[in-house]
Amino acid sequence: MLLPADWERIGADLDAFGCAVVPRLIAAEDCRACASAYDDDGIYRSRVLMERHGFGKGEYKYFSYPLPPGVAALRTALYQPLAAIANRWHEAMGIEIRFPARHDEFIARCHAAGQRRPTPLILQYRAGDYNCLHQDLYGEHVFPLQVAVLLSQPGADFTGGEFVLTEQRPRMQSRAEVVALEQGDAVIFPVHYRPVSGARGIYRVNMRHGVSRLRTGQRHTLGLIFHDAQ
Repeated sequence: MLLPADWERIGADLDAFGCAVVPRLIAAEDCRACASAYDDDGIYRSRVLMERHGFGKGEYKYFSYPLPPGVAALRTALYQPLAAIANRWHEAMGIEIRFPARHDEFIARCHAAGQRRPTPLILQYRAGDYNCLHQDLYGEHVFPLQVAVLLSQPGADFTGGEFVLTEQRPRMQSRAEVVALEQGDAVIFPVHYRPVSGARGIYRVNMRHGVSRLRTGQRHTLGLIFHDAQ
């Protein structure tokens, strides 16, 4: 479990760079087990082929409820400390919405608004696949942070396929961040926008994320989104 000192560093990295890496969040054997479950259609509610929708190339599957125990436990454990960061960000940006400390309370808010479909997913890429820059919004109620965990080992399972973030700054050129991950590492990043300190105070920057073209092999990622979908 992550310690308070870890969360202090994660919050500082998110403020400074718009993302934070958590090394070895999931053990290698658990990564392999999660990736191998991609072919078990009984635990998913839908499969999306990216090329069919103009999202890129590759595919992903959304888990159905009840989530696999490990996925559910990780989603619940990460939510509470991330909610504290999310509330601090909303206060800085002058957004009135606040998030409860418990994830089940936030999910109840989503479900009351008709957002009842679970959003945790596994993404699969093969050579030549990529994911276009995008945002995972899904409805009125949006939790402003999400997590991606790399389940495959770079260099052994695949090459290429880097995680990419872009930051669209008002009246300035966009900034890109390429995040290097090892198997089991997680990256925490904004769903939509984040606060940035400028000469005239706090302003919002718009964020998008994607995956660069896979050169060889096969890559799996676990995505944890904390709001449910319409």
